[in-house]
Amino acid sequence: MTDTEAAGRRPTSSLTEAIVEYYDETWIDYRVLWLNKDNLAVHFGYTDDSTHGHTDALKNMNRVLADRVQIQPGERVLDAGCGIGGSSLWLAAERKAEVVGITLAAKQVAMARTHADRRGLADRVQFQVADFTATPFPDASFDIVWAVESLCHAPRKAAFYQEAARLLRPGGRVVVADFVRVARPVDPAGETLLSEWLEGWAVPDIDTAGEHLAHLAAAGFVDPWLADVTVHTRPSLRRLYRMAYWTYPLAVFGRVTGIRSDVQHGNVIASIRQYQALRHGAWFYSILSASTPATSRGL
Repeated sequence: MTDTEAAGRRPTSSLTEAIVEYYDETWIDYRVLWLNKDNLAVHFGYTDDSTHGHTDALKNMNRVLADRVQIQPGERVLDAGCGIGGSSLWLAAERKAEVVGITLAAKQVAMARTHADRRGLADRVQFQVADFTATPFPDASFDIVWAVESLCHAPRKAAFYQEAARLLRPGGRVVVADFVRVARPVDPAGETLLSEWLEGWAVPDIDTAGEHLAHLAAAGFVDPWLADVTVHTRPSLRRLYRMAYWTYPLAVFGRVTGIRSDVQHGNVIASIRQYQALRHGAWFYSILSASTPATSRGL
């Protein structure tokens, strides 16, 4: 399915509501089973020789991405799909960046602002409700656009890259960590697994590597780089799968008794199907980056 087809599958307003509902209703799952109060990460971890367990891997993802695009003190970063502010606060504290975090979910913004105040970082980090494909910010107002497991929610990935190109100054960088399908389509069994996973997480579709690179080129980015880093994220992916698999009977009980909602139950099923789709070979975990030309267009 192309970006256009994906966008046509569900109205944008309906999708936005589904995304907000997903994060609002699954917050308790993230908080109890995944979230570390130190790094506030709602993404997967990156395991390498420097990590020792789940918490280290979550922090390490930020380091790997920041190193990839060489974020410097004082640079202005847009955290596109910031969640409750984990990466934004890390970038402000560890890389001395000036960060603006945006998300569709007002509750996430409120939590992120609270965490920024508690950590004394409110002077370097701002949070607001905004759509990262159509932001309210002026042209050339950021050095970095950062998106960790958020681009997947966009019905048109190309719109994100176009907006990132508009927002970035000459020589600016975009960095994305996300899920990438191996082909369009994969085999029927793989498509079924992908569909059941993505539906449960309010994701309209995920793009292929070729589609991401084409979007970057069309938006005017240069020096594209895309790598399959599944070997580094697999321990984290497997951790979620095992938690979802072994707690599934409790999830069913909660749904039958009305303790848990359809959205919460769908989150558990999706967490199982994601790893099954990975083992099936339907997708991989990717980090990609690119730059805007060092001089403005037309100069």
